[in-house]
Amino acid sequence: MASQSEAIEMRQSLGTRVAPKDGNIGADQSALVGSPEVERGLNKMLGVRKQFSDVQILAFALTYMSIWESMNSVMTFVLFNGGPQTFAWSILIVYIGAMSQAASIAEMSSLVPIAGAQYHWTNALAPPGVRKFLTWLQGWMTWLGWVAVLAAIVNVTILVLQALIALQHPTYVGESWHTACLMIAMLLFFGAINSVRWTFFIVPWLELAAGVLHVALFILFVVVLLVMGSRNTTDYIFFHREVLSGWNNQYISWNLGMLTSVGSFISLDSPVHLAEEVRLPKKAVPRAVFWGLAMNGAMAYAMVICLLSAMGRLDEELAYAPYPAAVVLMRVTNSTAATTAMISGIFIISACSALGCVASVSRLTWAWARDGGLPQWFAMVNQNHLLPIRAIWLGIAVNVALSLINVGSTTAFGAILSLATIALFASYGIAILSMLLARWQNYRGSRTLALGEWNMSWWGKYVNSFALLYTCYMMVFLPIPYSLPVTAVTMNYSGPIFGASLIFVVAAWVLYGRTKWAGVNSAIVDIVKGRANEVEPHTSHA
Repeated sequence: MASQSEAIEMRQSLGTRVAPKDGNIGADQSALVGSPEVERGLNKMLGVRKQFSDVQILAFALTYMSIWESMNSVMTFVLFNGGPQTFAWSILIVYIGAMSQAASIAEMSSLVPIAGAQYHWTNALAPPGVRKFLTWLQGWMTWLGWVAVLAAIVNVTILVLQALIALQHPTYVGESWHTACLMIAMLLFFGAINSVRWTFFIVPWLELAAGVLHVALFILFVVVLLVMGSRNTTDYIFFHREVLSGWNNQYISWNLGMLTSVGSFISLDSPVHLAEEVRLPKKAVPRAVFWGLAMNGAMAYAMVICLLSAMGRLDEELAYAPYPAAVVLMRVTNSTAATTAMISGIFIISACSALGCVASVSRLTWAWARDGGLPQWFAMVNQNHLLPIRAIWLGIAVNVALSLINVGSTTAFGAILSLATIALFASYGIAILSMLLARWQNYRGSRTLALGEWNMSWWGKYVNSFALLYTCYMMVFLPIPYSLPVTAVTMNYSGPIFGASLIFVVAAWVLYGRTKWAGVNSAIVDIVKGRANEVEPHTSHA
């Protein structure tokens, strides 16, 4: 919680203003005063512990993204649109583009390492005339995108589990209601772990252990695939094209195949949402964002080449497999036991990723509620457990509801999940554009931009520009259907769902946000920025 010195400093910096009658200080920064009631209200929204070290938050970033594991799960889509050639080359383009995004986000996180991340950076960097609207838009897009990301990660984790069941029981057919029930069970279990002080204490250590497993399992996969697998030729890996999606336009099919990698390189902002619980976050968080993606991307590229080398020829069994990695491993090892053991490792890492995602979503929910985007009731930190328990269970409740949709319609459920990538790309684009505009204004002398400890210096404007171009380019292809002819099942719903979300957010702005939303709570931002330079001693959680 805020210390006495912080409270005194806050009184001095804020001066005396008229407080609202109901004492609601979370959503109205203009009503702040230096009174004990206001300070107690702020403390109830800030009382979390700094329990992630720099190594643990790096391991969190490594485990959370799990890109090489994701390549094993989603390679079906690229095999439909371009085959080996598209897979081998497109991941390089995506890796470079994602690194530019990561560098831009890392630089902004060093400026303001705060749980709200993108919308706080937009508020700090965007031109004054559009700042409030862009912050509102950014806050909602980031939150909606992350809610969809949590549903997607839990869904993928359960699909891996069902692939394991199918390996042991070949007659098993995973029904949609099986997936929904398992998702709900996992969400409730991970929600419980995140909600209790003594169990959440183990999360940084679990993520550290999962990070070690992430690297060790990668080495095992590479050795098995290269030593035991048959070898496709270099020409087949890098130049063989095969389009099974119905798209005759080579340019479109190639870019649609590239989206397989794009979807695996999102959520690189995950460590930032835990920044207020990281020791010395101005250094640790940007390093985790940048190097977490750099290491994950390098391993992912190596894994793609190994998979393409060892998978044999592309056939219907592989192209239409619900979990293609299981087919490849069975071909390579010719052993159900070995395949089960290796995929079990992926399941453990994916489960740890889902556990971390619950934490990230809850902290973003908590931050957005502190700033009045969501009801302030969700901004409160439980004073016994020092965790935003209400925010945790809001994210869980929304995702349980989304899981139930899967029972009635897998198409509708898939449509909602498709929001994840395009919404997060929009959030990255708005933040990076704001940074570019701030750099331009600094160059013209109309404002002063003081960079954080982790910065790209004069290279920043070039990296930001490339990151923005990459983001916008990919957003053009994200709504396009993956296959032809387009039916209710094959339709790509990300565009309509994203459009509907935009309409909702803009309507909420017109009806409420434009006149009644006070914007980002500057008092909380000041306290969080001050705490970013403090070193909290490591104490027992007993």
